[in-house]
Amino acid sequence: MHGYQVTFFTQQNRRYKGKMLADWLVGLAKDMHLRGATLVSGVEGFGHTGKLHSSHFFELADQPMEVSLVLSEEECSQLFERLQEEDFGLFYVKIPVEFGTLGKQSGANTTC
Repeated sequence: MHGYQVTFFTQQNRRYKGKMLADWLVGLAKDMHLRGATLVSGVEGFGHTGKLHSSHFFELADQPMEVSLVLSEEECSQLFERLQEEDFGLFYVKIPVEFGTLGKQSGANTTC
C-alpha cells in the first residue's frame, strides 16, 4: 500500500485535555481505529526557537516526544481534519511511504 508516515513532535510537559499531548495523540489514533501509533521518548533535541529540550534525572518534563503513525491517504486526511478541530499548535513531518506486512501470518504476498 501507499500512504504516509506522519511524525508529530512535542515535549512531555505539553498537556491537552488533562493528558500529556503525546498520550492524547496516541489515544486519538486508537479512537479513530487507525493502524497504530508509536510513542517515542527522546533524550535530547531542540526546536525552531533553538531552545534545548532534554531529559535529565531530576527534570523529565521537557523531554522530547515523538508520535509516529503510518497511514493510508484516506486515514491521513481524516486525522488531519480531526486535528484541525483542536485548539493547539503541533509540528509534524509527513513523508510518502510504501507499507505492508511480511510473513506467513500477514496473508499478504509482497514482492520487490
